[in-house]
Amino acid sequence: MEDAVDEDLYRRTKQLLEPGDIELNGAIVHTDFGGDEDIEMHQATVEVGEIIAEHAGHDPKDTFVYSGTDDTDFASNQHQGLTLDDESFVWECQQLLREGSFDMVFYYEATADHEAILEDVRDLGFDVTGVEG
Repeated sequence: MEDAVDEDLYRRTKQLLEPGDIELNGAIVHTDFGGDEDIEMHQATVEVGEIIAEHAGHDPKDTFVYSGTDDTDFASNQHQGLTLDDESFVWECQQLLREGSFDMVFYYEATADHEAILEDVRDLGFDVTGVEG
C-alpha cells in the first residue's frame, strides 16, 4: 500500500469481504474527483459497474444502478448494480471522500474475473487496488 490511508482502506475493505452469504472480491478505485464533481463520480461508477457486470457474465445493458437516494435505508453515496430481470446482485459501490478526493470501493462476487476487472479499470485511467475475499 502506498500510505497509511490506503492500508486502512484496504484493511477495512478486506474485513467487509469476509464470510457472508456469498464470496466477494473488491476493488478500491482511487480518483482525483473532489466533492463538487458529482457528474464525473456518477459516470465513473457506471463505467466501472459495467466492467464488473461484463466480467461477472452479465450484459451491462441488462443491469441498472440502484442508488442510495432511492431508499431511506441506503446511504446516499452507496450504489448497487442489479440485473433488470430479477434485480439480483451484480456489484455494490461506496464512494468515500478521503483527503479531498474520492475513493470508490466496489464489491462483487468472487466468480467474476478479478484480474480482468482490475486491468479494465486501469485502462479507464484510474489507479485501482484489488482486494480478494
